Amino acid sequence: MKDQVNDRIDKYGGSLENRCRFPLEIVEAVVNEIGADKVGMRLSPYASYMEASESNPEALGVYMANAVNKFGILYLHVIEPRMIKINDKYETPHSLLPMRNAFKGTFIAAGGYNVDDGTKAIADNYSDLVAFGRFFLANPDLPRRFQLNAPLNKYN
Repeated sequence: MKDQVNDRIDKYGGSLENRCRFPLEIVEAVVNEIGADKVGMRLSPYASYMEASESNPEALGVYMANAVNKFGILYLHVIEPRMIKINDKYETPHSLLPMRNAFKGTFIAAGGYNVDDGTKAIADNYSDLVAFGRFFLANPDLPRRFQLNAPLNKYN
């Protein structure tokens, strides 16, 4: 989907709509096969791993959030546009809020949240749910640790 790596010149390349065509065709096929209530999508429009970046990640994210609405999928799981190191955060000026506002289903934010950030994201209606991937891998009892305000194992 990202314009820095998709250099196709057919109906799957060029414009934002064309670059998003294939994943949307997949979503449609899966929804038709198993039902929208069993389908979710994860997006990371701000990530630029392996030189796979997007010149306008917000436009890409908002376009996809709007586009998957027509399929009625269960959730959209989006990675925050911030770089995370072990227990350190670098905030960027970007926000998932435009994607959150565009998507009509359950919105899940992920990307370096701690218990305070996650609680605030839910309270501020920034997200419906928050994912704690790396922290959960290092702390299988993460909900209990959050509840007790216990120290967390560092993830590797």
